Amino acid sequence: MPDFIDDAIINAFYDLHRDLPRQGPGSDATTQRLLTLAGPLPDRPRTLDLGCGPGRAALLLADVAGAEVTAVDTHQPYLDQLRRSAIQRRLEHAIRPVNVSMAELPYPDHSFDLIWAEGSVYHLGFDHALRSWRRLLAPGGVLVVTECEWTTPDPAPDLRAYWDQSYPLRSTEQNLAAAKAADYAYTGYVLRTAPTSPTTPPMTRDENTMLHTWITRAETPQDIPAIRTVALGAFPTPLEADLIEALRVDEAWSPELSIVAQAPDGTVAGYALLTRCHVDAAPALALGPCAVLPEYQKTGAGSAAVRAGLQAARDKGENLVLVLGHPEYYPRFGFTPASAYGIRPSFEVPDEAMMALVFDDTIAVPSGTIVYPAPFGV
Repeated sequence: MPDFIDDAIINAFYDLHRDLPRQGPGSDATTQRLLTLAGPLPDRPRTLDLGCGPGRAALLLADVAGAEVTAVDTHQPYLDQLRRSAIQRRLEHAIRPVNVSMAELPYPDHSFDLIWAEGSVYHLGFDHALRSWRRLLAPGGVLVVTECEWTTPDPAPDLRAYWDQSYPLRSTEQNLAAAKAADYAYTGYVLRTAPTSPTTPPMTRDENTMLHTWITRAETPQDIPAIRTVALGAFPTPLEADLIEALRVDEAWSPELSIVAQAPDGTVAGYALLTRCHVDAAPALALGPCAVLPEYQKTGAGSAAVRAGLQAARDKGENLVLVLGHPEYYPRFGFTPASAYGIRPSFEVPDEAMMALVFDDTIAVPSGTIVYPAPFGV
């Protein structure tokens, strides 16, 4: 339970909910609808049900989706109830109840195809939960999460004051923006409005959101036409698409640093490229071109490709990446003005648009003029 809930309230909560199949809004029909919206899953999806309670969702996921469910909660009576229910339904082979905190999950990265969190994300907070759980999702994995939200921009002052102090609520748009910032691709949601009295303004609603992770990987020869399509769709002229092709045959090219972000249906939606450049004679990397298909813009595809490219560069032992780009976009990845390091391009650009990212600031950073690969033409 969050810090603002004391022991007396916790005990009252458990007493009130004893023997109930669910501890929050929803029904089996809601769970089935969310499962349908989550899209295609493996035949036996490895599933993590966080804050499972007595396991109503876990039972349905095992029965309907054929899921292998790891059901996590810290209230042992709920887990015991789930174990009994699984035996009664002959699903004990598919459900593993585990008494562990969702804040200290002991599972390796990429362990689950589906993470299910109905009515439990508030224990960690929406932003922190999405960031900490993301590592557990396999490529193409899906997170289904519910969160309470305001249904009006002007809630009653006393309600606003209470929730601002206890657990600040946000709008759907704000939560989706937070999900995209955590590199999830939003695929849909279902709204459930909480009951209110006729004299009470609408307060909150429960949002069920499906969030996909992007599959990010180095390009293959089969991706080359799709990458050109992405670049042609993202920019008004073919210059960037032609530049990518010219760099592909240049000595500056590193195949493992040409990164695609693939949607769950296999579409190459985003792209990021890093190639060798120099600061005077010292090696560095230039980030760009980066591109996203128009229909996938603002879904996190571009951010996912950039982050994967930067991680690949770090894994290769690189320490300095340079980018000429939007000063309100690239700082999210850690870029800062290159001029602070004494690094400058050979042409005039706004200072804030020429940026640098240093992975290890204990290593000396070269200063001087950026020398781009020949295909850049500068």
